[in-house]
Amino acid sequence: MQTIAVLGAGITGITTAAKLHEQGFNVTVIDRQRYAAMDTSFANGGQLSASNAEVWNTWSTIMKGLKWMLQSDAPLLVNPKPSWHKISWMLEFMGNIPSYERNTIATTKLAVAARTHLRDLAQRWGVEYDVSDCGILHFYSDRKDFDHARRVNKLLAKGGLERFELSSSEIIEKEPQLRGDFVGGFWTPSDFTGDIHKYAFSLAEAIRKDGVNFLMETELVDVKSDNNVVRLKDDKGQYYEFDGIVVCSGVGSRALAAKLGDRVNIYPVKGYSITVNLRDEQSQQGAPIRSLLDDKAKIVTSRLGVDRFRIAGTAEFNGYNRDIRSDRIKPLVDWCQQHFPDVSTESVVPWAGLRPMMPNMMPKVGPGRRSNVFYNTGHGHLGWTLSAATADLVTAAVVEARDGNQQFKQLAH
Repeated sequence: MQTIAVLGAGITGITTAAKLHEQGFNVTVIDRQRYAAMDTSFANGGQLSASNAEVWNTWSTIMKGLKWMLQSDAPLLVNPKPSWHKISWMLEFMGNIPSYERNTIATTKLAVAARTHLRDLAQRWGVEYDVSDCGILHFYSDRKDFDHARRVNKLLAKGGLERFELSSSEIIEKEPQLRGDFVGGFWTPSDFTGDIHKYAFSLAEAIRKDGVNFLMETELVDVKSDNNVVRLKDDKGQYYEFDGIVVCSGVGSRALAAKLGDRVNIYPVKGYSITVNLRDEQSQQGAPIRSLLDDKAKIVTSRLGVDRFRIAGTAEFNGYNRDIRSDRIKPLVDWCQQHFPDVSTESVVPWAGLRPMMPNMMPKVGPGRRSNVFYNTGHGHLGWTLSAATADLVTAAVVEARDGNQQFKQLAH
């Protein structure tokens, strides 16, 4: 295995391509967009957050989804229209509730390890991405939610994460610009933030200049593997052959996996964000420096440089719909005005992306049924956080397959 196609030019695809290139593979990245990181990796919340590693598989999540089903501005919104895909995903989601603690601890461990991988990769390739070692501040306005957070903190600690409990007054000391009534919070100094699009696009350009091939504006319609060769066909009738592939196609991974004989039950969970342009000094001074997570509203924030304030959140189960709904954007704008009244929301850029979510909330990383097919996908709300670590894991699997095949050939001779 020497020629490898990476299907997808989002954050997982680009980090995977870089790692494979560093291991000596002849790498080709294929994506339907014109540029890297134009879908789910375009304008997310910006947090690299091991402190947000708790998986969603709880009965309280199910109850909230049912309670909010008819509330258009709810943090979690489920379209009641049934589909077999949605039903099968939700049944598997409920089936993974007993694994909640184990998966939360495992995700935390992976997220903590991912930090070094991400920073090292950026340093090696000269990537600039508005990185800020600002820490992440979780705050709670409901006593029940705060008590739950204390229990979650014990699981995060088992995964190797250090977080510190804060009183309501200590929350304001950490972020003086924040307005609101809080019962308590948690502070994670080791978490940080950055611009996912800048990172992925910059890394893509760096590895392109170093010899990685890019087939952009290429929509794949078929993929087949016979364990020796992978054959791809695009929508223009063009065929391509590679020794192996790594599927990093986000919400498109499920359809590609089915063609390759694998079941990767990813469901698209839509998230929204706004980028508030801080055009005046008052807004720049009034916006937070710390990265925030409001547990009640399910909203996260990041300060991206001097003049941008990213606010993101909510989860919407509505199929492959990419529409940006005004009734889902308005709560983000209202939240900004409520908690940061000195920030002008005159210039706000809305966005929506589809998170590729597995029912167990764990990414699909490693080999498929075919010996030359691999996956690095299904990261859900933690793609930015986990990508560099899972890229390393899948690259190790590809290297092992290559070296194992070489050893077999030597023995055969």
